[in-house]
Amino acid sequence: MSMIHIFDTTLRDGEQSPGASITPEDKVRIALQLEKLGVDIIEPGFPASSPGDFRAVQEISRRVRAAEICGFARAVRSDIDAAVKATEEAARRRLHLFISSSQIHMDFQLRKTREEVLRIAREMVAYGKQFVHEIEFSPMDASRSGEDFLYEMVEAVIAEGATVINLPDTVGYALPEEYGAMFTRVRSNVRGGDSVRWSAHCHNDLGLAVANSLAAIQAGATQVEVTVNGIGERAGNCSLEELVMAVETRKNTLLAETAIEKSEIYRTSQMVSRTMHLPVAYNKPVVGRNAFQHEAGIHQDGLLKNRSTYEIMDPEQLGVPRDMIVLGKHSGRHAIKHRVSQFGVELTEEQLDDVFKRFKQFADDRKIVTDDELAVLVGKAVDQAIVPFEFVDMQMMTAAASGSRVAAVTLRNTADGAVQTFTAAGQGPIEAAIIAMKQAMPVPVEFEHLELHSMASGEAAYCEAAVHVRARGCGYRGSAIDDDVIVAAAKAYLAAANEAVRSGASRAAAVSASSAVSEPKRDA
Repeated sequence: MSMIHIFDTTLRDGEQSPGASITPEDKVRIALQLEKLGVDIIEPGFPASSPGDFRAVQEISRRVRAAEICGFARAVRSDIDAAVKATEEAARRRLHLFISSSQIHMDFQLRKTREEVLRIAREMVAYGKQFVHEIEFSPMDASRSGEDFLYEMVEAVIAEGATVINLPDTVGYALPEEYGAMFTRVRSNVRGGDSVRWSAHCHNDLGLAVANSLAAIQAGATQVEVTVNGIGERAGNCSLEELVMAVETRKNTLLAETAIEKSEIYRTSQMVSRTMHLPVAYNKPVVGRNAFQHEAGIHQDGLLKNRSTYEIMDPEQLGVPRDMIVLGKHSGRHAIKHRVSQFGVELTEEQLDDVFKRFKQFADDRKIVTDDELAVLVGKAVDQAIVPFEFVDMQMMTAAASGSRVAAVTLRNTADGAVQTFTAAGQGPIEAAIIAMKQAMPVPVEFEHLELHSMASGEAAYCEAAVHVRARGCGYRGSAIDDDVIVAAAKAYLAAANEAVRSGASRAAAVSASSAVSEPKRDA
């Protein structure tokens, strides 16, 4: 097995996504998570680009000890000086130097001749080598470069001390067979090719970044440059999670593996998405909301019998919450029965028929049926309340003096039927509504994250809200649909809180029953 080193450039190339710029403090927080994820090399920024980036690279170099830190620089002395200074406290470090090698870049961007570019590449690698042993060199736009010149440039920088050669598909132009063949030819046609490590850096303009990176691995590359969630300029870079799981899932074919801690993949994806304000697409492989969701009845039935029927990865090993089955109009009886059993309710065949009929009618209108909505349908069939609290009404007011919002949320406690209104103020309407509902909960239920998605278009559009909460150290998720965004968010929080309360009650009952069984009988 060949060990593939994961070079993460989320904080450099990834941050170049429009609107993705983050503070130095956020960069440090993400870098520490990348270290926990197990990436081998972190490229935390472009030190010469701004004082903020310099500080971020410097602080990350001080605090990250397991991963190698890479200072990024153009083939320019001042860039190299900044990168050397910013990374000087790193436990292990390298310099990453680049200059364009394609004719179109040399003609229109650099406005230099081949001879001039070759001289700069040679001189700057030699200059950087005075300070750092590990030098990575990238001939930018390698996949569109003339191969004779590419050979000449790579050979020259190896002679000056480059230890890693990265061949970038800078504009995502190459096809997998072309990109893999380029590695094979360059490696075999340059002197010193067997003395350096080879790296792939692919952009996703044609959706081929992961495929091209896999082709490079098959052609001898032992390092792949990636970003979390595939973020980056234009259509982004090779996705860390997709590349890692492709290698993991097909390692016996690729004869390769990585050292990534898979259980940290989802957590890292969510951190980057929320910090950089770049939502993850529903259908994003590995970490997207739908990646392990199954609505079709045939798929749901197969999954309930054996997960491997329709899943080639185990989401729980990736840290993905096990929301395996989405209940919608295509769902079958087996999925409904399974989900209801998770509420602690066993239905008779007659009751299941009743619930299934109500469910189908409801799902035709709403597309997706949330757990709380299903619990209400079940409650009607069995004449028993399933959710601890039911949403009754909500009113929202604006405090004229402060501009804050005041929410009055009315809930029904299904245990005793009591209806009570809770009020609270907040800076925004969602905050006010959640603070109000927290007062009703028998345990602290802390709000963590909210996602809002439009479910239709036009004036009558309705919204789906998904809320993540934490209670007793465990995470819970609730969702709701409403044509009022604030109401949808409030109902989603209540759904998550109901799950937390219900889960806590189930655990308490189990502990109580266990204690009763184990308690020794006393003599009469």
